Amino acid sequence: MAARDQSGTRRREPGLDSPQETRRRFLPRPSIDPETFGRLSEAFARFMGTPRFLIYMSCFIVLWVLWNTLAPASVRFDPYAFLFLTLMLSLQASYAAPLILLAQNRQDDRDRVSLEQDRQRAERNLADTEYLAREVAALRIAMRDVATRDFLRSELRGFVEELDGGREDGERGRGRGRQGRSDGRPESRPGTPTLGA
Repeated sequence: MAARDQSGTRRREPGLDSPQETRRRFLPRPSIDPETFGRLSEAFARFMGTPRFLIYMSCFIVLWVLWNTLAPASVRFDPYAFLFLTLMLSLQASYAAPLILLAQNRQDDRDRVSLEQDRQRAERNLADTEYLAREVAALRIAMRDVATRDFLRSELRGFVEELDGGREDGERGRGRGRQGRSDGRPESRPGTPTLGA
């Protein structure tokens, strides 16, 4: 039966389409900084993957076994089956596995961000390269109408050769003019009137 409020109207029960009301807890929920906890888990996972940890763990287990087999029976605390050692190792493994997974998840998140940044950088480089290629192509098209450096050099070289050739011809012609005609008068240039003729 639907609940009624003080005025007697039916109060609507919360359904799946409305959020639940938050209930007050008896004990306060501990607030843990996820970043700090993640850094600690990464440090723990990093330490567990080192040779130092393996050596320490191996020494601990060897000492445990030697103590509980070679020590007098009155001081042994874990007889031959080493049940307490097995319990400790399984407890350590049950805590280590989630911490290592948490560290791997954080590393995956960092790799994903780094991959996204690399992809964006590659896209920017590709866009820059395409822009430069278009600019170079536009310059090549524009340079077809403009004299290039090589073209100017070849033209200037041709003019210099023409001038050198004209100078040599002129010097030859001046040499003949100085010699003059057989009557001693200088030779006249074609198209110029001479005084004595």
